[in-house]
Amino acid sequence: MPAADVENLIDGRAIAGQIHEETRQAVARLLEQGQQPGLAFVRVGEDPASRVYVGMKEKACLKLGIRSQTDVLPEDTTQKDLLKHVADLNADATVHGILVQAPLPSHIDSAAVFNTISSRKDVDGFHPINMGKLLLGDTDGFVPCTPAGVQELLLRTDTTIEGAHVVVLGRGNIVGKPLAALLFQKATGANATVTLCHSRTSNIGEHCRRADILVAAMGVPEFVKADMVKPSAVVIDVGVNRIDDPAAKNGTRLVGDVDFAAVQPVAGRITPNPGGVGPMTIALLLRNTVRAAAKATGKEN
Repeated sequence: MPAADVENLIDGRAIAGQIHEETRQAVARLLEQGQQPGLAFVRVGEDPASRVYVGMKEKACLKLGIRSQTDVLPEDTTQKDLLKHVADLNADATVHGILVQAPLPSHIDSAAVFNTISSRKDVDGFHPINMGKLLLGDTDGFVPCTPAGVQELLLRTDTTIEGAHVVVLGRGNIVGKPLAALLFQKATGANATVTLCHSRTSNIGEHCRRADILVAAMGVPEFVKADMVKPSAVVIDVGVNRIDDPAAKNGTRLVGDVDFAAVQPVAGRITPNPGGVGPMTIALLLRNTVRAAAKATGKEN
């Protein structure tokens, strides 16, 4: 059944479409002022998933009028050469956003690479300066795309965040930590009470059952069961896991961190997977890129 036909599904594709249209209009305004936003992707090696992800982002850029370039470096590229390449992109005035696609080869220190990206071009939002600004409530920085996408899903479905009890499953640097920091801020679209659970949390089910909003980002296939969800809670599934399935065409299939079939009847609202959080991540990446272009020329509005 299509997502739009199911009453309690949060349609991430439709909401991402709204944000893309807003971004397209922002690009048009910048173009009228002689400025085209530019986004550089850097891939090291030929990881199949990375090729797919970057390809999807390239197509989205094309649709919105964002200039994109993809620099593909050999698998054996040294860390020194990769850092030099990033430094060159930092110095390129036509590039407003830089995304180095993970995963990187094992011989490269990923943190060192990501930290080399200028914080002004860090449209992924993972530079220590941007993460620090997020924690401090400084809105001048860039917020990581998936947490920002989760917040937008909640806001654009009129979910009450202020005063709500949000339980985030997973303490990772990409989703869990920044999402908790985003939602407990003294700010519009936040002011929640946040519980951050992880693999060492005792009685994790009890925490989940108290949640008005439950966000699963642990990377554990179908971890959240129906008896862990408070009736009418909003459930956001961030997980992407590949599991064996002999009935599937390639012998595997993708599932989230939520046992969707069991949890959907209990939840008040729930994201499908796919079609929930995933499209939002790209939408927020491109919105960040356009904002970076506007900031670079003093035209942010």
